[in-house]
Amino acid sequence: MMEVTQRTASEGCPKLRARDLGLPFAGTTGPVNAITDVAGIEVGYSTVISDEKPIGRGPARTGITAILPRGRSGPVRAPVWAGFHSLNGNGEMTGTHWVKEAGYFTGPIGITNTHSLGLVHQSILQWMMQRPDTGVGSYRFMLPIVGETCDAYLNDMDAFHVTSAHVMKALNEASSGPLAEGNVGGGTGMICFEFKGGTGTSSRMVDLLGLRYSVGCLVQANFGIRPHLKVLGVPVGEHIRSNRLWAGEQGSIIAVVATDAPLMPTQLERIARRAGIGIARTGTPVGDGSGDLCLAFSTSNLSTSESATAPAVGNLAFLPNNKLDPLFEATAQAVEEAIINAMVAAESMVGREDRLVSAIEHDALRDIMRKYGRLNG
Repeated sequence: MMEVTQRTASEGCPKLRARDLGLPFAGTTGPVNAITDVAGIEVGYSTVISDEKPIGRGPARTGITAILPRGRSGPVRAPVWAGFHSLNGNGEMTGTHWVKEAGYFTGPIGITNTHSLGLVHQSILQWMMQRPDTGVGSYRFMLPIVGETCDAYLNDMDAFHVTSAHVMKALNEASSGPLAEGNVGGGTGMICFEFKGGTGTSSRMVDLLGLRYSVGCLVQANFGIRPHLKVLGVPVGEHIRSNRLWAGEQGSIIAVVATDAPLMPTQLERIARRAGIGIARTGTPVGDGSGDLCLAFSTSNLSTSESATAPAVGNLAFLPNNKLDPLFEATAQAVEEAIINAMVAAESMVGREDRLVSAIEHDALRDIMRKYGRLNG
């Protein structure tokens, strides 16, 4: 099996991003315009591409993406406050019942294909059990966050191509800094608005009450049909009609939003809802068959305590609700741009049964945006 593992855009030839094409997205980005602009966060990929077919099964066009809120060298078990929102629930993200109940989670986040979710969940548990900061008393209770979208058009999900070794590699090689996008990690075989989609990321910087905060997101974009596609409000999908794949809305998206702003779980749930606005800005009506799942977390309020050893009284810093609007807008902006970044970076791919999914043509996109007066330069 040929396996490709990509971690950062600096490894090999960097892919073009939406802003490189002159698309005038609003807002001030962080230094690398990625979720890793939130200090401490690391992301790892394991990308699995193979034309070797197990007996009776098809080729591999898949992988796994790992997001480590505290990094590999940080306190892996330290909780991060979180909120979850299901824009449409035809999908799965494990651990979210506990997020809804308790307002936090611990450990890495995994994103993969639908049929590999269980394997990734168990592998993350095995990885955490190997960490020196794993134990809480004699009872180890862990509920990893793992999300999925379906890559069955290009990848044979029933062949279970993702292995525990792939998950371990993504976790152990996670890094900060620039991130590869498009056909990488869990996004390898994904499709967005009938173009090749996949993994995308973006960030925003927000000034509030005299301090500067980072908001970053990473998406696994696998949703939408061509006629719905809008880029910065421009009906791009109405102009590019070639290489259509299907007539009805289908697919899913996982959107993970991170911030270093001190927020309560209820506020982070509100942030997760605004990720849905960023998704909607790309034109999708969010169809019945789509799993559009949004998770938001904050790296602020660092605590190494969990239930068994938590103090009787804890202190939590948080911003006032009436000051959150800039964070809401930053979230919507970053998610929207991350989705377009995923499509711009993706390359055409041939997968199972020789199916072709074409990447969006950069020149065609620029021409349309210029026609509508929505292009820099």
